[in-house]
Amino acid sequence: MKNKYALFFCFLAILTTVSAQEPTPETDPENTKEIVLEKNVGLQQDTVTVVDTTKIIKTGIELQTTTVTSTSVKDSVIYAAKDHPKLSRLDSLWKQELYNSSLFDSIYKSVTELEYEPVEYVDLPTDTLKARLAELNARTPFNVEYNPSLESVIKRYLKNRHEHLERLMALSHFYFPLFEQELDNQNIPLEIKYLAIVESALKPRAKSRVGATGLWQFMYGTGKMYGLEVSSYVDERMDPIMATKAACKYLAKLYEIFGDWDLALASYNSGPGNVTKAIRRSGGYTNYWNIRHNLPRETAGYLPAFLATMYIFEYADKHGFKPKRPEFGYFETDTIKVKQMITLDQVSEYMNIDVEELQFLNPSYKLDIIPYIKDEDYVLRLPLNEVGAFVANEDTIYARAKAEFDKREKPLPKYFEANDRIRYRVRSGDYLGRIARKYGVRVSQIKRWNGLRSNNLRIGQRLTIYPRRPVVDAPVKKKTPIKSKPIDPNIETYVVKSGDTLWSISQKFKGISVENLKNWNDISGSGIKPGMKLKLSKS
Repeated sequence: MKNKYALFFCFLAILTTVSAQEPTPETDPENTKEIVLEKNVGLQQDTVTVVDTTKIIKTGIELQTTTVTSTSVKDSVIYAAKDHPKLSRLDSLWKQELYNSSLFDSIYKSVTELEYEPVEYVDLPTDTLKARLAELNARTPFNVEYNPSLESVIKRYLKNRHEHLERLMALSHFYFPLFEQELDNQNIPLEIKYLAIVESALKPRAKSRVGATGLWQFMYGTGKMYGLEVSSYVDERMDPIMATKAACKYLAKLYEIFGDWDLALASYNSGPGNVTKAIRRSGGYTNYWNIRHNLPRETAGYLPAFLATMYIFEYADKHGFKPKRPEFGYFETDTIKVKQMITLDQVSEYMNIDVEELQFLNPSYKLDIIPYIKDEDYVLRLPLNEVGAFVANEDTIYARAKAEFDKREKPLPKYFEANDRIRYRVRSGDYLGRIARKYGVRVSQIKRWNGLRSNNLRIGQRLTIYPRRPVVDAPVKKKTPIKSKPIDPNIETYVVKSGDTLWSISQKFKGISVENLKNWNDISGSGIKPGMKLKLSKS
């Protein structure tokens, strides 16, 4: 009993000591208003020592055991760009809302499978709804008139989609100021901002089953028509500013054609041709609710979903919505025109910014690579409090990025089959960004495939990766040309077995690549069949 009391008092003493060591709000440097800028900032390089230990236990005769322990010490390099201390950070909950894509699938399904049966929702009496819709109708250019179908959609959303709508409201605090500015510039009703929720659930990289892409879901042809560049590196349909400007121009044109915002929205979704056909089939009616039954199923639910979303957002406080606000808005970011090619992974590494945050702020770069092309304005968007650190260390960052690009091998690369899975062993100096670039995938994908909760890796760790592009082997010093041969010189052919791929076969024989197998066996694609004999050398 005495021992227990002694332990208890020791614990209290430790707590008291720790509390005394914690800085008070008056002395905590993070809480002081004065910001002291260092005169000599730089891209600092720190070395972290990694100890890799291997233990082997050998069991001999008569249960004798021998333990062999091998320890190697290796260094990994990390970078830290210094500037003044950060003033704000995205918290984990907000990041989760920004970076997850589940909302798009949910919204898309709700619009295409909209139902109009009566819904019981005691918190919104019909008379109250009628009064609010009449008020909304008076202050918007849309025909927000009560009808049972619209009532059904609104009540169904309130009853079954409360959590999703609250998450969308959180995202809207980030995007709506940007939308409203551009809508106002082009004299478009500000309520059009709710269209992006119905179209993409505010996901810049959202892509529909038919290929419509971005916040405003532009098809390839329509995007090109309104000046949105789509190339191997860049897709401006996913750029919030560029896509919003294009959407405003497109909607203004549709309104010019139909003279009605309801019909303009319907034609934005399904094309002007489908709307004019619906008008013909209805006998000449031009009210959306009178032609709705002649529109495609998705478009038939499009305007009700838009109006229901508008109502819920406008009267969110009446229905108990309490969305979490972002810690910074879109206007609290800034862009830097790039001076040479650089990847988001490199920026993440040198600036110590989460790559997911960079991907969110720079969604139009398809491969997470920002290209440099003369007379093109490709920019890197960063939080305001990171811009100073980048600019202050710009030359060093570009020099390191160029040095890394220059190390990449020039000869013919070795290709992986698109569906192949590989197991990668982490080496000294590896980090997720470097591995992701090598195999043409995202850091977030590697983390998801391997259940990683952080960016930390350990030497020898095995990672499952599904490559997406050619991978180049490490440089090999030039020597006297040697004819490629299999491991066993007596083996000149290989009989394909069930489950084999060109990639898996190439891994069985040293010095043979997929391209070798294709050239030596006149294979144009990647299809091979069990029983086929493959040559394993040029002759």
